[in-house]
Amino acid sequence: MTGIELPRLIVADLDGTLLHDSDTFEGRFMTQRTVDTINRMHDRGVRFAVATARPVSTALALVNRLPVDACAYLNGALIDFNPSQSDYDMLTAGKVPSDGHVLRLGFSSTRACEVCRFLLEEFPDIRIGIVMNDIRYTNFDVRELWKTQTFRYTDFTDVPDGVADKIIILPQPEQCDRLRTLIPPDFDVSISEGVMWMLMNPLANKSHALDLLCAKLEIPLNATATFGDDLIDIAMLQRAGRGVAVANAVPRVLNIADEICPSNNEDGVAQWIEDKLN
Repeated sequence: MTGIELPRLIVADLDGTLLHDSDTFEGRFMTQRTVDTINRMHDRGVRFAVATARPVSTALALVNRLPVDACAYLNGALIDFNPSQSDYDMLTAGKVPSDGHVLRLGFSSTRACEVCRFLLEEFPDIRIGIVMNDIRYTNFDVRELWKTQTFRYTDFTDVPDGVADKIIILPQPEQCDRLRTLIPPDFDVSISEGVMWMLMNPLANKSHALDLLCAKLEIPLNATATFGDDLIDIAMLQRAGRGVAVANAVPRVLNIADEICPSNNEDGVAQWIEDKLN
């Protein structure tokens, strides 16, 4: 791509990238400028997708404001290749539609409970939980962080059978070094906003989601641009034809990016697209 060409596919993160900051998680928002610009781009034939660590419950309303051709939720553990055919109930039912337009990349809830109990033996006070079907099964009150997300208290002996999306952990700083040595080898670790550890299926990540989207849409990787701000976005940015960091991104993301656009609070993604549309 030259500096004046639009890619054929753009994939963007939500928090810290498309969304403006707020004092609360629930207060983060997308401006009408961003919505209008992405619609103009889409009308020009550029495909658009979202890749977010958010679950369906807190991402779907935002996704529905945009002309999305696909959405990777939960950092890539749940991928919707045809959002026009999906709704909240379908995406959180614990099953996938027979037509294959939704893909889940998780692990058994039984295995998730084993890991949680194992880590609690080492760190009895650690805050930990399992995300499955848009319910958080945790040993702490998630309203400390997210006011509207459904949760159930558990000791990890009574979680229903099913396919879990991720294990979430909120360690204290002094626990991190030891915790990293205890993560079982069948999980990959991603850290969101420097606070929340996510134990995932090794295939559940934004980079792999980008590969799957390109295959489904028949678009080569070198015809893509991706936008992000956090460590969990690095592999996706490196994999794309152009990896663009918003100016507010963490230093490691800024260092690997092909380009840097203005910050999320300046509608940086919209500004980058507008430059290419003009």
